[in-house]
Amino acid sequence: MKTFAAIDVGSYELGMKIFEISAKNGIREIDHIRHRIDLGSDTYANGKISNERVNELCRVLREYGEIMKGYKVDDYKAYGTSAIREMDNTMIILDQIAQRTGITIECISNSEQRFLDYKSIASRGDAFNKIIEKGTAIVDIGGGSIQISLFDKDTLVTTQNLRLGVLRLQEQLGKLNIRPEQNESMLDEIISSQIAVFKKLHLKDRVIENIIVVDDYISAVVGRNVAGLERSSIEAAAMDSFLDSIRIKTVQEIARILDLPEENVPLLFISGILLNRIAKVMDAKLIWAPGVSLCDGIAYEYGEKNKILKLGHDFEQDIIACAQNISKRYMGSKRRGETLEQIALTIYDSMKKVHGLGKRERLLLRIATLLHDCGKYISLVNLGECSYHIIMSTEIIGLSHVEREIVANVVKYNHLEFDYYDLMSQDNTVSSRDYLTIVKLTAILRVANGLDRSHKQKFKNVKTTLKDEKLIITVDSSQDITLEKGLLARRAHFFEEVFSVRPVIRQKG
Repeated sequence: MKTFAAIDVGSYELGMKIFEISAKNGIREIDHIRHRIDLGSDTYANGKISNERVNELCRVLREYGEIMKGYKVDDYKAYGTSAIREMDNTMIILDQIAQRTGITIECISNSEQRFLDYKSIASRGDAFNKIIEKGTAIVDIGGGSIQISLFDKDTLVTTQNLRLGVLRLQEQLGKLNIRPEQNESMLDEIISSQIAVFKKLHLKDRVIENIIVVDDYISAVVGRNVAGLERSSIEAAAMDSFLDSIRIKTVQEIARILDLPEENVPLLFISGILLNRIAKVMDAKLIWAPGVSLCDGIAYEYGEKNKILKLGHDFEQDIIACAQNISKRYMGSKRRGETLEQIALTIYDSMKKVHGLGKRERLLLRIATLLHDCGKYISLVNLGECSYHIIMSTEIIGLSHVEREIVANVVKYNHLEFDYYDLMSQDNTVSSRDYLTIVKLTAILRVANGLDRSHKQKFKNVKTTLKDEKLIITVDSSQDITLEKGLLARRAHFFEEVFSVRPVIRQKG
């Protein structure tokens, strides 16, 4: 059993949960400490947080450190989200916090944050698996943005980020100099335009029956119906009644009735308006609030990575499904992508002792094969550059910004002459370690691509054997593979430069 602390440095709250994690009992929350601190308003308005906020943040983190000592915590993770991520001086502030508190905060990308929130929901086990059997949307409402993820028959089909976070919307309203009674109509205009675009691009004829909401305000209200799926959910139509009931009350009355701090009430109202508009656009019937937070996802990830918990859901397949849907959006060839994937992974697995990469890099290679030709949607001539920009501009849930950059570069240099580190680092932020990952995955993808350059999937079967500084690629085909042999010879030079192994093709059949 491990005692673990998860710290969420959010846009409007600094939260810490203490958990006991064991294989026998799973995850058990033993304490939850929260401190209201509005970092988001500073960041979204000025690009920096004030010295007063930094001092307050450090003071509370030192207190959290003492609490962790009291619980004899074995390990911890502290993550910063959009308020930290969007600061102009993120690295300076994080270093200052580490020096003053002894707590290291990692800044995670939006896709990593939302993936952890998604894992926190999946940690609810059977209730989650049951609800996503039907068309479902996860609406993850944060301070800076919201994430809408769509499921169809328990598979994640698309996820999109919209800059409609509650603090950001509150900041926008504050700049309009309008009367309080105009707030809702202004919110409606801001929200409806973006939701309409989302519907046109991603909903189409998709039927969404259920919404799973993750936030710090509406979730608490829905969750008052208490535990269990049936009782922590409401009919979507009930949101209208709830909003009607709080429109006619003062902030003080709402705070007293719902047992909330008064400063949270405007954010509750914004969150409610957001969720109600989304539910109406989707024509959803049920809203489920599992009452989880980023801290739950952090704990779940820790238990998963340290092999304390057994996975109840295949998260890697969700990342792959997301990449497949991006490929489909940009008219990628599903059949060719699957062929490239099979060849590339066969080569990867036979070269483990040579390339020294792991399971995560194998996943990045799979994604690169699926997105290898997405740029042709824009240009057949500038395929590499266009593919790079599409991938870098498209969130792939579960991947960090760095991982997305690795995939984008592998796809780019599959089509273009490879740039060595000094030249590549002028346009990228990749480290020397990430650069070597790009080099190795590109070399493998180039060989795989050469083996199917005709796009005719000529091989029934591909086997690879590493022998005497040669990678013997045995293909089962009765067709003419002169083109493939010629292209492999050209691509073999880079592969040999990277691995000191020369790929050789042999034909059966």
